[in-house]
Amino acid sequence: MVSETPPDDYRLLVPRDWFRIDLCQDRWRPQLKLYADRRAAAHRMPSATRAELWKALRNVTEAGVAKGALEIYLRADTAESAVTPVSLLVSLMATGELPGDGVNSLAELLAGRHPAATVTRPEHPAGPAVLVTTAESLDLYVEIPGHRGFLHLSFRIPVSGSTGPMGELCRAIGDSLRWSRT
Repeated sequence: MVSETPPDDYRLLVPRDWFRIDLCQDRWRPQLKLYADRRAAAHRMPSATRAELWKALRNVTEAGVAKGALEIYLRADTAESAVTPVSLLVSLMATGELPGDGVNSLAELLAGRHPAATVTRPEHPAGPAVLVTTAESLDLYVEIPGHRGFLHLSFRIPVSGSTGPMGELCRAIGDSLRWSRT
């Protein structure tokens, strides 16, 4: 049984080789640039490709920050040719954005917004959840106890896809979510 007491924080088990950037701090841009520069150097990218990678990562991160993102994790895909990293964007979503009872309303809303995606209500140890799966993404929404909204874990797996080994790792990270209380 999941407690109805609002948690103080959340915990995720993310492998150490994922590059974490705290988006609640003003220093996130230099950290993101550092990651992009390291990826570009590792792949010996031409300057135009390097600039495109930086722009793509910056745009995704800025859009996430505008929607309440708390942190982003980046990791090189296991495919050797992959330049675009796998990403996990962690965000808060208020329930005020939903009509009705929360999880069921969210599942219906997301199914309507993403007709080509698979929308399910998986059993999750942290509480009621909705999972939206496409070929290249996994979006897990877990209700925060006390009806405080949802924690949204948005995984993008551009090369190996959501059904490959990296997709399985992303599912395991999502399943590791736990609430913490002090």
